Amino acid sequence: MNVEVQSELGASENGARWLPAGEDLFGDHRGLGVSHIDFKLVPPDEEGVFVIENVFHAKGGPARHLHHEQDEWFMVLEGEFLIEVGQESRRLGPGDSLLAPRRVPHVWAHIGDGRGRILIAFLPAGRMEAFFRQVTGANAMPPQDPALWADHGMQLLGPPLPVEQS
Repeated sequence: MNVEVQSELGASENGARWLPAGEDLFGDHRGLGVSHIDFKLVPPDEEGVFVIENVFHAKGGPARHLHHEQDEWFMVLEGEFLIEVGQESRRLGPGDSLLAPRRVPHVWAHIGDGRGRILIAFLPAGRMEAFFRQVTGANAMPPQDPALWADHGMQLLGPPLPVEQS
């Protein structure tokens, strides 16, 4: 049996990538105030798939927005989330997933008690990696600055979902 040796970044000789739970692909910490994100899959260009894990320690989420060129796929790993896509609203728990198609307004929030974890994929990646690199420097949810969102291929449409803090 030939066992591939992995490098520090988790890439094996055959190109497979391994990333332990709770770790960022680059070993960085990216805060969003009520949560932090780990980059899980970063494509070599804007055409690939960009995947993040968003881990919440408090209730909340981003502002209502839409992506002009990306579909956004959500899969809940832990906790409870409320996601609105267009006029539809759904509560998602562990194992549930939902696709928010491009050009359809959406907003979401962690609403459960305790920790929440959600996996999010952007297809294609577009400028989402650059967006998260920029906004996590402030350790707060992305500001409601229409120009910032537009610079990254999105349109800001309204405030975050109201959530009651425990």
